[in-house]
Amino acid sequence: MNNLLIYPLLIPLCTAVLLIFLPTRIKLQRWISSISIVANIAASGMIVEQVRAQGIQTLQMGGWLPSYGIVFVADMFAALLVLTTVIVSAACLFFAFRTIGEQREKHYFYPFFQFLLAGVCGSFLTGDLFNLFVCFEVMLISSYALIVLGSTKRQLRETLKYMLINILSSTLFVAAVAYLYGVVGTLNMADLSSRVAEAGQGGVINVIAILFLIVFSLKAGLFLFFWLPGSYSVPPAAVGALFGALLTKVGLYALIRTFTLIFYHDPAITHMWIGWMAGATMILGAVGALAYSDIYRVVNYNVVISVGFIALGLAAANKDSLDGAVFYLMHDMIAKALLFMLAGILIAAAGTNLTREMGGMIKRIPLIGWMFFVLALALTGIPPLSGFAGKLLIVRGGFGEGLYWLTGIGVASSLIVLYSLIRVFIKSFWGEEKASAKPLPSNMRAMTLPAAGLFILIICIGAGSEWIYSLVSEAGNTLVNPAIYIDAVVGEEK
Repeated sequence: MNNLLIYPLLIPLCTAVLLIFLPTRIKLQRWISSISIVANIAASGMIVEQVRAQGIQTLQMGGWLPSYGIVFVADMFAALLVLTTVIVSAACLFFAFRTIGEQREKHYFYPFFQFLLAGVCGSFLTGDLFNLFVCFEVMLISSYALIVLGSTKRQLRETLKYMLINILSSTLFVAAVAYLYGVVGTLNMADLSSRVAEAGQGGVINVIAILFLIVFSLKAGLFLFFWLPGSYSVPPAAVGALFGALLTKVGLYALIRTFTLIFYHDPAITHMWIGWMAGATMILGAVGALAYSDIYRVVNYNVVISVGFIALGLAAANKDSLDGAVFYLMHDMIAKALLFMLAGILIAAAGTNLTREMGGMIKRIPLIGWMFFVLALALTGIPPLSGFAGKLLIVRGGFGEGLYWLTGIGVASSLIVLYSLIRVFIKSFWGEEKASAKPLPSNMRAMTLPAAGLFILIICIGAGSEWIYSLVSEAGNTLVNPAIYIDAVVGEEK
């Protein structure tokens, strides 16, 4: 039993409760939030090191053994995502200090930020399906508040749509959990894996599996992404960066976890559907990325493309593709946060979010321009940047599983990512500066520093891919061999 596992959830939760009582003490809120996020990074790093040195770590809440109590589990997959989450959240937090505005800060921005972080980390670490639902709801309720904070007409409209979609998916989630419990009599993920294997995945269990696929696809934006482009366009850049980096990734994590640990016995049904949805998501995301000149729309559709590409790794479901899905998931969390930050800085500097009304920005913000260019290459998977290793592994896994058409769509979607972002780069940064260009914001340097930190991290991940792959490979081993996870969680009880 390892009590350290609760820290990534407990630290932001306690911080959020404390900050609720300090709504007008902005500087104090910033200091407390900064200390909290640094402590969370330290705790998450220690969890990764413990998993690397000692294997999968578990914590039975209240001393109740599985399957009677809630258990927290940190395998390498969950541990890496938690560490990536808190690092990205730290960058978004520091970016928010100078961009979010005092009005939002006084209306509980920081408590909602911390509650969202608690929900995301809890989702990654829980080993119980109902507790996963609870953590999802903590994350979603916080996201409702963060989207609407500012109260413009467009925010209110998109928040309503976002809430309705997520209320529907949460209702389906509860129904799916109830049906699954009624059939197999447990909600502990490790125990579920064993019982589904004993019962045989067919008939009603396949129906339940498809219901879970619909639920998690709605949350991840896999094929059912119609809510995403509008919802992610309305909040400030700091909130958009947080959403683009984390929210869809929690849905992807849930898909990968459930369909490699619980519903993996009939891939001809479940993984075939995941494959079709992944292909459609990449195609439709590519169409959206090419259709708009609005920078936020282009960025949001690039989020959609990456969701489909990671789902391709799950559809193939072999060692290479799952290693690649884990590696690319980590890369994409960092890269999408950086992409939203750079988009926000560019829009603030240009005074518009339409590329046709921009031009010559390379003279005014050259560092932002070149970071944007290199990031476009990283998202495409150009070596030796951080996106290359994950994409290569997913493509190799897809071809190895015989998914030639789907993998071809994945490769083509990478070229669309490159084209759509380079088009934004050329139209925004090249050419003549517009006569209507406004003076640069006074907080430009403060906005640039967190983005530069993530940019350096992308370069370091690319340079250190071999070392990171040693950790990612361990995560892939657990996903490919569910018995490792099951033995770590319920082995002692048996």
